Amino acid sequence: MSEGQHGERVTLGEIKQLAGVGRPTVSNWRRRFAQEVLEAANDKRPPFPEPVAGTDSKPLFDAEEIARWLDLRPLPDADREKNGAPATYGERFRQELKVRGLVALRHETRSADRLIAQVLAVLAMDAEGEAWVPEYLPPTLLPDRAAATLRVRDMARELADVRGGQGAAADEVLGLAGRLESDLAMDATPQPVVDLVALLVGSLDGGSDDQASVINLCAGTGELLLGLKGLEGHGDLVAVEADTFRRTLLISRLLCHWMGSVDVFTSPSDLDVPQASDRSGADAPHRLSRADVVVADPPYASGERDRDEDGPLGWALEAVRRLNQQGRGYVVVPSWTLVRPRTAEPTPTVRMRQELLDRDALSAVIQLPRRIHPFRTGAEHALLILRRDAPPEDRGRVLLVDADRIAGRVGADWPRHVAEVVRTRSSPVAEEARYAAVEASAGAESLGDGRSVLPAHRLASPEHGLDHLAATREARQKAFDVLPQLKAWLGDLGVRKRPEAVRHIKVGEQLKAGSLKLLPGHRIREGDIGDAGMPVIGREEMLGALPIGRRRILPELLAAYPQATVTDRGDVFLLTEHGVRTQVDDAGGCVLLAPVQGLRIAAYREYLDELSKSGAPHPESLWMRPHALAHLLAAPRNRRRGSGSLVRRVSVRDMDLPQLPREEIADLEAILAETERHRAEVRRQLAALDTLAERLAAGVADGDLRLSKRSDPGPRV
Repeated sequence: MSEGQHGERVTLGEIKQLAGVGRPTVSNWRRRFAQEVLEAANDKRPPFPEPVAGTDSKPLFDAEEIARWLDLRPLPDADREKNGAPATYGERFRQELKVRGLVALRHETRSADRLIAQVLAVLAMDAEGEAWVPEYLPPTLLPDRAAATLRVRDMARELADVRGGQGAAADEVLGLAGRLESDLAMDATPQPVVDLVALLVGSLDGGSDDQASVINLCAGTGELLLGLKGLEGHGDLVAVEADTFRRTLLISRLLCHWMGSVDVFTSPSDLDVPQASDRSGADAPHRLSRADVVVADPPYASGERDRDEDGPLGWALEAVRRLNQQGRGYVVVPSWTLVRPRTAEPTPTVRMRQELLDRDALSAVIQLPRRIHPFRTGAEHALLILRRDAPPEDRGRVLLVDADRIAGRVGADWPRHVAEVVRTRSSPVAEEARYAAVEASAGAESLGDGRSVLPAHRLASPEHGLDHLAATREARQKAFDVLPQLKAWLGDLGVRKRPEAVRHIKVGEQLKAGSLKLLPGHRIREGDIGDAGMPVIGREEMLGALPIGRRRILPELLAAYPQATVTDRGDVFLLTEHGVRTQVDDAGGCVLLAPVQGLRIAAYREYLDELSKSGAPHPESLWMRPHALAHLLAAPRNRRRGSGSLVRRVSVRDMDLPQLPREEIADLEAILAETERHRAEVRRQLAALDTLAERLAAGVADGDLRLSKRSDPGPRV
């Protein structure tokens, strides 16, 4: 073992901190597993290590002895190691011990980045051995190695000994960048994404004469490149990294993995610059200006460089340009690049997205799980699978995969399941994956319509495996059983199978046509909200935490918010966080508080005017009704369209509505309105029972009431 581990001593408090447990847990371990206690119980388990120094009040223990004893104690509810063994407190203890040692060295070097560069330089030079030639080494390697102190060199070599090689040691140091407070962790590709790309690419080694060539654009410190399978002895690899410091670390890391033959460039354009003369004497570009596999994870956060011609999707287009005829590209992009709608003057992001569709370069769009980047918790990401030439059966269509939904179903093993979905081109759950056409046909929606192409916004399928007719009849029977007073009304409710298919239309199209109007919510200072004036409808009211009308705002205070919209009768309130909640405004005169929004049926006011004049307008005079709109928007097919890393929100414009005959909408409105009246009556009954229970309990608690059954001859309430 290393000198640092043999010589290092820790207190009980440090054991608690390094193992990630409470101080009572360590004291309990020491008491329950003392040598004399185990011998008295004839227990053959190893005892807790004895102190090697210190005093009775502050004993000191050998760190490696503690780590070996903790190896016998598995972590509860922890993922297993890659070899299948359970994770233990010992592994956590050692990891934290290394972090503590590196943190101490960081303070000595006064920079986490400088420390990482020096450790990797030491490891790289050790990996090169004695055969290195200075002229062929990276210019920063020797200075970084020379700057490393003896303690830094010892730490680097200790890690290499423990981890079984310089490559694994370099990987571990870079993996601890976040713990060392280095900005390198901000742009590192998360391990689940590395695993997914590796599974999708498969092994690069197809035989000695059939190795897939690889270009890693925007390589960073090489997570995606080194995560690929079959790199051993592979020569057809190229990496591109513009940042000088990351490029230095990447070169050192590649040397640690004995991959010094990999060419690392500053810009993709360097691949087109003549490198050497070919046999005919003419200058030729780099032999890998194109490759079978191109991977990239550009370091972009949410909303960054939306109007930049060199934005995130520029890397996707570059990847397509670098592909061989049958090659595949894998590029991680922020989800906002897929969501931006096309306007009269499209942004560069929208134009580049349309170019990918027009060139039929998109093979698949995989929406990655939320919070996939631990240091970019507010940003969502997607993986684009790109092609240069689509096979005949896939031309003009793109596979959409919602890996976030798959991860919610299968857990941490989601990369394998997603790779299987891509391989088989189908998913056991219809809402998780399906193909979408780039161009519309027979009235169907298309990815080229200028709207969001994010899978969560497009994968709205009928509820899988559900017979709506049987489910509705079962629900009606249950209502019969619990609400006997409504049997006549429920019996008149006709339910039958629709013989023909129904076309759906997006709310965004209705907004564009003027059939609907979106009412945005506004932010109002808390001090301006009181208990008098116009009702305020916010998140609390929509969730039922506050009754509508409890919070209000005076008209004179509302005048300070000229953009605030006052609702009309028939407007629909929407809260689209973590699902969709809707409510109809039956009176009007409410103020919407963000994030609540509203939808107004443009023709509804005219309908109400006609109703007040004639008393009975024709049912076909209105294409949609408020209660019908509210319930159709909140249907499961729309609730499942949520996206967002921190808060799942559903885009109102990406919701859809069935196109039904106007007389059917009128019937649906009447049924839903009657249902709402019955629900209100039941709620009043429940409220009366709640009040009764509260008063009974209060009277008994204060000693004023004595309750009894009617058979009891005593006093009754």
